[in-house]
Amino acid sequence: MIISASYKTDIPAFYGQWFVNRLDAGYCMMRNPMNRRPIRVSLRPGDVEGIVFWTKNFRPFMKHVDQVATTGIPFTVQYTINAYSKSLEHNVVEWKKSVDASLRLAERFGPRCVVWRYDTIIFTQDTPAEFHAENFARIADALKGAVDEVVISFLQIYKKTKRNMDEMSRQCGNPWFDPEPEIKRSLAQDLFKLAADRNMVLTICSQPELLTVQPPSRCIDAARLGDVAGRPIVVKTAGNRPGCECAASRDIGDYDTCPHGCVYCYAVRTQDLAIRRFKEHNPESEYLFDDPTAPPAELKQVRQVDQGRLDF
Repeated sequence: MIISASYKTDIPAFYGQWFVNRLDAGYCMMRNPMNRRPIRVSLRPGDVEGIVFWTKNFRPFMKHVDQVATTGIPFTVQYTINAYSKSLEHNVVEWKKSVDASLRLAERFGPRCVVWRYDTIIFTQDTPAEFHAENFARIADALKGAVDEVVISFLQIYKKTKRNMDEMSRQCGNPWFDPEPEIKRSLAQDLFKLAADRNMVLTICSQPELLTVQPPSRCIDAARLGDVAGRPIVVKTAGNRPGCECAASRDIGDYDTCPHGCVYCYAVRTQDLAIRRFKEHNPESEYLFDDPTAPPAELKQVRQVDQGRLDF
């Protein structure tokens, strides 16, 4: 089994102590988001073949990485570095600090450990295609030699995403737009060339309609984990949406718990709620966050509020 930690929230940035506590215990608990059924997930080395961390700020977790390494469980890091303005990412750490953390991880665990994610690609007045080409090249230059793959994806518009993007446009005067697929394909081609010039393979996450020469990504990548481990890891492919070629995994995060404040995030309905849950989090709990009395539709009743702030 591969553990995903977590595409629903940023465990390395905010819940690192909880994670290593659960490693010590050998298991964690989570709830099915659809029916609230409790699920016990083993974290024992004999049961876990690898861990994939998802983060925008691995720095707080650096003090725990030795504890993870001593288990013998290989891990990789899907590290999102966008260098966006505060209008799009309210509480994300400055991008050069994330580059530094990536370099440190690569130096210790090798360039197969870290995958750079330049996603989600957002088109706004302040971030047109020209911005992304220049921004991508600047970050790629800083990461050259430390990563061998960069994953991109373009904004997928859900009801809550549109609501939050519209609110951002009103509050920040930075109108957003969704361009024609051909514009996205053209930008993807440009980024592919920029990545190749820096010895990186560019892949696209779960958007096969935009593929040209770019291969699809495997964010949960058993082969990459095997390279880090120095032994084969064979897990069946079990993508969770069209175009997804990820290996089968168990995600142990929870929705509405990440206070980074990315207005385009599909996993958070309101930042106010995410910050409240973060503050109520108990690192000694079996669950990352648990409210067993809450019905599955609880969050539909939460109204949009002004964006909160955190200090880093």
